[in-house]
Amino acid sequence: MCAWLYDAHTGFLNSKLEMFKMTAVTTQKSYQNRPKAIGITVRKLQFNPKAIRRHYFANSPVMSHLLTALSSTFPIGEQFFVHSVRNVRNQVTDEKLQAQIAAFIGQEAMHSKAHAKFNDAWRSDDYNLDRFQAWLARKDSYVKNLHPKIQLAITCAFEHFTALLGGYILRHPEVLSTLDSDAVKLWVWHAIEEIEHRSVAFDVYQHVYGDDKIRRMIMRSVTTGFASLTFYSATKLFMQDRKKSLPKVGGNIFGTYLLAKMFIQLIPEYLSYYKQNFHPSEIDYTDIVQYWKQQLADEYHVESFQMEQTLIRYS
Repeated sequence: MCAWLYDAHTGFLNSKLEMFKMTAVTTQKSYQNRPKAIGITVRKLQFNPKAIRRHYFANSPVMSHLLTALSSTFPIGEQFFVHSVRNVRNQVTDEKLQAQIAAFIGQEAMHSKAHAKFNDAWRSDDYNLDRFQAWLARKDSYVKNLHPKIQLAITCAFEHFTALLGGYILRHPEVLSTLDSDAVKLWVWHAIEEIEHRSVAFDVYQHVYGDDKIRRMIMRSVTTGFASLTFYSATKLFMQDRKKSLPKVGGNIFGTYLLAKMFIQLIPEYLSYYKQNFHPSEIDYTDIVQYWKQQLADEYHVESFQMEQTLIRYS
């Protein structure tokens, strides 16, 4: 009797083990067969933030502090974007969109790490980002308690802004020529990837909710909040650095001119968000993105882009 029970028990365990193995293989195959995200590549950036001058943008304190203020928001901001998409990921039934979500999360994670590295390198007594980032963390906690629909609409709005800014940076190489080599690597890499995944959060929102009225309403709120937040944080940094910033009158005038010019030129693209049947992909960045991928590979020797260009040549 004992022998029979032992054999039965052993047989049961073996059966369970086989089922587990089969499930594991099936899961592995399912994962391996999942379609890859087309046009969205996760890349790790190697750069030296300590090699970047404080007034790295056209020797203009105004524009440099503005970009640094934006950088200070990215670690928390990018994590929130990922959080808002993950909130509703289980409601996405399209496999292609699921693959894009995975690539979007990978890119945003890399952006968060790179800008945290940049911010840490710049943290000093006379250039303190900590107080502002602590305030931002409190706001992040509040926003994460909003309805998932609102959170995702906020992400759609910010993704539109980052794609517009990224596209503007890439289309104006005369501005980029004033940057340090490592600053170019950081901002151009980030701009390229923001353009690559600019449609993902929007497509998820349309797939799950499709409420254009709320999406547009949230964009209006985000616009005023984003503008005031950026102005406030850039001003704080400028004042912390005033002994070095104020004497650069020419650089500040030039930076203000660039900022006003960018604002005016981006108005049509910004307003397109409110159009009927708007989609982020309607703005074509293909040629300029390919140009800068080649530049990062050949001129700036960024390994991830070198590998990418090599694969393109031999495919």
